[in-house]
Amino acid sequence: MISKPRNQSGLALLVNSPVVRFAALLALCAAYIQGPLTKLFDFPGAIAEMEHFGLHPTAFFAVAVIAFELTASAMILSGFLRWLGALALAAFTLLATFIALLPLGMERMMATNAFFEHLGLAGAFVIVAGIDIARGASR
Repeated sequence: MISKPRNQSGLALLVNSPVVRFAALLALCAAYIQGPLTKLFDFPGAIAEMEHFGLHPTAFFAVAVIAFELTASAMILSGFLRWLGALALAAFTLLATFIALLPLGMERMMATNAFFEHLGLAGAFVIVAGIDIARGASR
């Protein structure tokens, strides 16, 4: 039987359990796993997306985005250099937000809302990185 520290409640133990932590990290990375998988199964659609955002050469950027998002997500989920994967996805999220979600035409309000949602995701990835760095994660 695992004894719990005196200062942690049952809820704290549950929230900090490895299963819940992994599920939370998986939820955080869900968009960064679903997006590239969708691009893989519809590569012409991925090319069209890169074209839409003016990223050339389109095939290079499509492959790079797919590989980057899946690799960084795997780093976060596996714990291998989790802090680096989290910081990379935070930076990627902010960059992608500026490229994709700040149009100057109609739908500006929806884009603004999406911007702040993505800003929150980027902040969460920085928190994940900070926790691992503070714990002395070296792998």
